[in-house]
Amino acid sequence: MIVLKGEAALSSFRLRALSERLQALSSSLQVLAAHWTYFIDPLPDASLPMDVLQRVLRAECSLARPADESPWILPRIGTRSPWSSKATDILRGVDLPVRRVERGLILSLSGPLRGAPSGVLSVLHDPMIQSVCLQAAELEGVFATKASTALRRVPREQLAAANLDLGLALSDDEIDYLQEQFAVLARDPTDTELMMFAQANSEHCRHKIFNASYRIDGKDQPHSLFGMIRNTQRVAPQLTLSAYKDNAAVVEAFMARRFAPDATGTYALDAPRAAAFAIKVETHNHPTAISPFPGAATGSGGEIRDEGATGRGGKPKVGLSGFSVSHLRIPGQPMPWEQARPLNPRMASAFEIMRDGPIGAAAFNNEFGRPALCGYFRSFELPTADASLWRAYDKPIMLAGGIGSIEPSQVEKRRLRPGDAVVVLGGPGMLIGLGGGAASSLSAGQSSEALDFASVQRDNPEMQRRCQEVIDRCWRLGDHNPALTMHDVGAGGLSNAIPELLHDSDLGGEIDLANVPSDEPGLSPMQLWCNEAQERYVLGIAAESLARFEALCVRERCPFAVVGRVTQAQHLRVTDSRVGIAETDRVVIDLPMAVLFGKTPRMLRDTQIPIAGEWPRLDLESLDLAEAGLRVLTHPSVASKNFLITIGDRSVGGLCSRDQMVGPWQMPVADCAISLADFSGHAGEAMSVGERTPLALLNSAAAARMAVGEALTNLAAAPVAGLAEVKLSANWMAATSHPGEDALLYQAVEAVGMQLCPELSIGIPVGKDSLSMQARWQYDQQTLRSVSPVSLIVSAFARVADVRGALTPQLKSEPDTELWLLGLGAGKQRLGGSILAQCYQSFGGAVPDLDEPTRLRNLFDLVQAARAEGLLLAYHDRSDGGAFAAVCEMAFAGHLGVDLQMDAWSEQVFPALFGEELGAIVQVRCEDRAAFADLVEQHELIHCTQRIGRVHTRPRVRVMRGDQLLAEWHWEALFDAWWSVSHAMQRRRDEPGCADAERDAVRRFDAPPLQPLLTFESTEDVAAPYIATGVRPRIAILREQGVNGQIEMAAAFHHAGFEAVDVHMSDLLERGGRLDGFAGLAACGGFSYGDVLGAGRGWATSILEHSRLRD
Repeated sequence: MIVLKGEAALSSFRLRALSERLQALSSSLQVLAAHWTYFIDPLPDASLPMDVLQRVLRAECSLARPADESPWILPRIGTRSPWSSKATDILRGVDLPVRRVERGLILSLSGPLRGAPSGVLSVLHDPMIQSVCLQAAELEGVFATKASTALRRVPREQLAAANLDLGLALSDDEIDYLQEQFAVLARDPTDTELMMFAQANSEHCRHKIFNASYRIDGKDQPHSLFGMIRNTQRVAPQLTLSAYKDNAAVVEAFMARRFAPDATGTYALDAPRAAAFAIKVETHNHPTAISPFPGAATGSGGEIRDEGATGRGGKPKVGLSGFSVSHLRIPGQPMPWEQARPLNPRMASAFEIMRDGPIGAAAFNNEFGRPALCGYFRSFELPTADASLWRAYDKPIMLAGGIGSIEPSQVEKRRLRPGDAVVVLGGPGMLIGLGGGAASSLSAGQSSEALDFASVQRDNPEMQRRCQEVIDRCWRLGDHNPALTMHDVGAGGLSNAIPELLHDSDLGGEIDLANVPSDEPGLSPMQLWCNEAQERYVLGIAAESLARFEALCVRERCPFAVVGRVTQAQHLRVTDSRVGIAETDRVVIDLPMAVLFGKTPRMLRDTQIPIAGEWPRLDLESLDLAEAGLRVLTHPSVASKNFLITIGDRSVGGLCSRDQMVGPWQMPVADCAISLADFSGHAGEAMSVGERTPLALLNSAAAARMAVGEALTNLAAAPVAGLAEVKLSANWMAATSHPGEDALLYQAVEAVGMQLCPELSIGIPVGKDSLSMQARWQYDQQTLRSVSPVSLIVSAFARVADVRGALTPQLKSEPDTELWLLGLGAGKQRLGGSILAQCYQSFGGAVPDLDEPTRLRNLFDLVQAARAEGLLLAYHDRSDGGAFAAVCEMAFAGHLGVDLQMDAWSEQVFPALFGEELGAIVQVRCEDRAAFADLVEQHELIHCTQRIGRVHTRPRVRVMRGDQLLAEWHWEALFDAWWSVSHAMQRRRDEPGCADAERDAVRRFDAPPLQPLLTFESTEDVAAPYIATGVRPRIAILREQGVNGQIEMAAAFHHAGFEAVDVHMSDLLERGGRLDGFAGLAACGGFSYGDVLGAGRGWATSILEHSRLRD
């Protein structure tokens, strides 16, 4: 092993932040310096040119240890980091004979670690993904490989013990089922068969609770949960092309023009043709609780793969993300609603999750090349009468979803035939994420810490980008697509994906584990078959198409392997012909497919509706209006989400029409996201998110209806023709093992699936459930529990004919305009569960609800009609924080002031301002008042509509009753409260000085807006005079592995009159391609080699270290 010292690794502010955390435990310790350390494992007997190696890594041979016991922080011993995978590719790409390179940190401390408090090491590293080495001899473990663990056979009578030992999460009925099946087979199962069965039949994968029969309060219920969701599609199937049978649902879109390279690599713009889009929303809660960055990153990555593996191949386009956590407890910034309590030591805190998790999700989206355009964030917890129980999101919700493009001809998967190849596309297998499907099905605290670690995954979006490029080239071949069918590799790894692939065609297969790519030679058969190494897909490919598929993979430098063949017999046989495997262990799995996918006993949920919890109600007489307004704006669920948004690329892909940022001051207040269908037209797709989960503690059915309602009032900002165009994703979370929660879940699903959505003619063709939303741990000899509310997160999707008609919350600076409230509560102002109630720890009371679904339809239609007539200047939904928060956000976006007038609005100020009934606030010109009122009457919403205020240019927001001033806030004071959470999180996550500078700039009422200065006439073709008529000049759109910006780059050049041609670096390096036939080249952006050596350095290295390309 070669060890090199690299450059400084941490900026001064990160060194300072780390030192502050250390000194909180030991005042004598601080971090003086940190440097990268590189560990190189050369090939045996290879001559390694050290000058090239040092030049590429910017490292030196000298590695003088700064001081005794200075720790090395390494990727967890026994694992391989994503950095290593990409950096090794770079070194091999310049012909350096290395097996692997890894990177760590060496820290120079002000004193020895010996005798330091035990918590110091946990400050220095994340034990889930890192190791600390205090002795140089320990560094040898970086590349150490373990001997392969032998195949294990489990006696049938010991299945219950194996269930606990392996963390299989099998029920008693399933254990009995397996004992019966293996008794018929007259043999004992292998550990691989058990783990495979557990993953394929986990709650995470099989959704047993959603397919269960229910008995509530002694009465058998007529429907399963899934049956009620399916009911929505039975009632409203319009526009749905695929539902419930693939990795994502598919919806009919407006016609679009595809822009892509043809078989010769030349980009071409097709004629308008039928189009479709895939929709999917996933959760990744358990991994995010254990290790937030990789948990959220792989959550986003898994959902992206779902879109890509839909049908015979799709293309992810735009994404969304969301988080629900307990109280943030930002260090040094206590909030009045937060109470001290013991936290679960085996889970990341809410602060840690929101510091690191969103970065993980954004990092994957950024590196893969997908913009994240909308989402949500909720912080909630509540004590109960039982001092050992909190209703909270200690186990968080991590939501990842999005929209992808798919050709209508590629929506249906083809059936496989005997002899077809089973192919694994993507990265190698590693010992990560083992048992994740089963782990996600357990309540946190029911498994060991070792199993928690085993279920944590690692992300490599650059590999997934390479896979996606192969998939894109497959589906672009149309009828000649070599991929007959495909699945992404997620929960359960290959042990779930390959059997699913075979089962879809009612066939079996023969697989050899020796053909499965692996980066760890010591993996046991169970580990190799069941690990959840990410960025992989399984495909079925006809034998005659393998050569074409291989050529696509080679060009994209995307690994693939033929691991087996499809068989006529519905039987799965997995063998292991690796060198060194004992003959008696060659047969790993030998099972009829019916055992794996057979009808295990159907679950019966025999439950009772619990007695509703009791919490204090708000004492409105004791509240100060001015203070209440500031407190509500400071609550994380209401406050600015800027810190969650600016970390992501919101323009990559070139098809983003509306992101979170609104207006010339770029305020993060948009209600929905809108993408374009192509590069030449104005059609597109809109999506939004809605959730009101805390209400479920008081009324789970109302919470579910409110989630649907919020998603739709958000979506109404987009020019959607009507509710019949809308499709929903429903993501259900609950702690179904907590008494009565499954009954409340049933009520919530029934309210949406059998009542609300059928009445609105809206289908729910996709969704997901996560039903172990609780945690338990020991503290001071007491068992403590955290149980989430029944939680429904609704994502709404619809096609859009013309994206240019979208409304935003930005108030317009026009004279004589007024604000109207469209309140679906029709005068009801229920405060139970509201943010105001949470801010004053008085949660109880009646909750808002959607009492009349027809009002929601009428509001949606009214907004569309008023938009069409040009009557609306601004639009914002009413949600958390009520009308007051909505009006403030509109004022922030427009840098304007507002006077709210209570006279005709309500006698009760607090319920009117802070009530969270569904609705919207619109800005209308005074001269359009009559026309708007006529539309309100036509849509039967007179009893729901009130004029509530006037817009002005003074920096203040006032609440008046007649001439009486009830409260007044300076604009900047309100803004400071609203911005406070983002500012505090950014100061503790990013460079504090930058966070301060940003806040100081955006908080000024008189801050100048963005004013684009064009030096040309935008309606003219400025390129025309420079390009001769006739043949288009050829431009090489040059890309390297990992690059993701080539399509929009090519579209820009095509629009300017060039002939754009796709050129991969592999064309130049491996196939002798040349650039002298082009008039120019454009190097595309987007994470070549994941930017692991710095932005673009890996790509530059591949040129500079090859003389033919360099010269």
